[in-house]
Amino acid sequence: MSLLVVGLSHRSAPVSVLERASLAADAQVKLLQDTLAAEPATEAAVLATCNRIELYADVDKFHAGVAELSTLLARHSGVGLDELTPYLYVHYEDRAVHHLFSVACGLDSMVVGEGQILGQIKDALALGQELHTAGRLLNDLFQQALRVGKRAHSETGIDRAGQSLVTFGLEQLAEGRDPAAWAKGKRALVIGAGSMSSLAAATLARTGVAEIVVANRTRARADRLVEILSQAGSQAGGTSVAAHAVEMASVSDELTRADVVVSCTGATGLVLSAEAVAGALGLDFAAQEAPAAPVTAPAVELDQHAAWVENGSATATAQAQAVRRVTVPAQSTGPVRLALLDLAMPRDIDGDAARLDGVRLVDIESLAEASADAPMAADVDQVRTIVADEVAAFGAAQRAAHITPTVVALRTMAAGVVAGEIARLDGRLPDLDEKQRAEISQTVRRVVDKLLHAPTVRVKQLASEPGGAGYADALRELFDLDPQTVAAVSRADLNDPNRGRS
Repeated sequence: MSLLVVGLSHRSAPVSVLERASLAADAQVKLLQDTLAAEPATEAAVLATCNRIELYADVDKFHAGVAELSTLLARHSGVGLDELTPYLYVHYEDRAVHHLFSVACGLDSMVVGEGQILGQIKDALALGQELHTAGRLLNDLFQQALRVGKRAHSETGIDRAGQSLVTFGLEQLAEGRDPAAWAKGKRALVIGAGSMSSLAAATLARTGVAEIVVANRTRARADRLVEILSQAGSQAGGTSVAAHAVEMASVSDELTRADVVVSCTGATGLVLSAEAVAGALGLDFAAQEAPAAPVTAPAVELDQHAAWVENGSATATAQAQAVRRVTVPAQSTGPVRLALLDLAMPRDIDGDAARLDGVRLVDIESLAEASADAPMAADVDQVRTIVADEVAAFGAAQRAAHITPTVVALRTMAAGVVAGEIARLDGRLPDLDEKQRAEISQTVRRVVDKLLHAPTVRVKQLASEPGGAGYADALRELFDLDPQTVAAVSRADLNDPNRGRS
């Protein structure tokens, strides 16, 4: 196993860099295809969310793999390699497994314990399978990550340690008040109809807003979300929230009537400008104070990747923290007339809107800062134990699986020897009846099976231990096994249509 992950997240990079490095759906497809075409990689999968971009690959050379994956991330994200490099982290083999399992459990999320990441990991696996870039290793890895994440949520109280970004964002908007009391009677505008926007709409409905308006570029998806909200209310036995859909062109008008706006679209530019927000509130945006300039980051050499993998990315993290604080306009004071929650990456709402009188803006960056000081639940330690155990089990299973084709090839060779000897016996003793021939054949097979049983069981046990990868080579050498036969067994196992199904 030569698993490598190169990525950046809210823990290593400022939001301004994450915004620019975000990958659209077509960019993810091209990134995977180009990664597989690169010499060091034989498999690839990309995990791209609002606060992380990670490229996973099975590589045959570490340093070449780091350089190639970093270059590809820079090329497809549109951020120059020199600028992107300080924020990249690198994990290899067991540490890469540990990282993905921790991500799946919500330990690496902006809000610890949130479960939405499981759906995003599932989507990453589905894309890799669809494009045939995820092979044996990544299929096993991502399937197991999903199981580990589900186990963490079912066996521990990690859910108590965190919540969805939507819930956490609404708590920040409420500024210490009970979100249900804060939201009661409010009119909400939800921009977008994807998974995060749908979660936001459902959360707002449960919180108790009086009305939800959904705007989306594709009207049919907005209508569908409204229908789901109505059905959910009816099935819950309560009163359905008043909800209706509008065209994106109507957002400006709806903004004048909204009390709270949640936006999460896939747009590459701003959906709501500060001028538009000011206009909806009848304010003169030009009279507001100019925002401060953002801080920029220095470049570092790619050679430091080797150091990062040895020290847990401490070098990269320290450099990132030195420039992490991008200057954000101060929030306005006084009563809040319009609450804005921006969950998009890149951002949908102009950060300058926060300076407007009567506006409160919470976005991904402010959520990251707020969650950094959030208390960790005691269950987090239990989840970390689960992750450590699962990483060890996954490594043992992968090492054992590596030798299985060799063991199968050995048994196939032994069966061939038995068949050849039985055929010779038939020629030398043609007068044997069927019962005698069957008894002799069964006896020979039992002898061979008993001779092979203990060594093959033991070699699987030894191969599953750290450093056991060489046992497969030893077995092939000792029994002079044909490498093509072993490779054929591996291909047959990989092409099994039932492989990886849970």
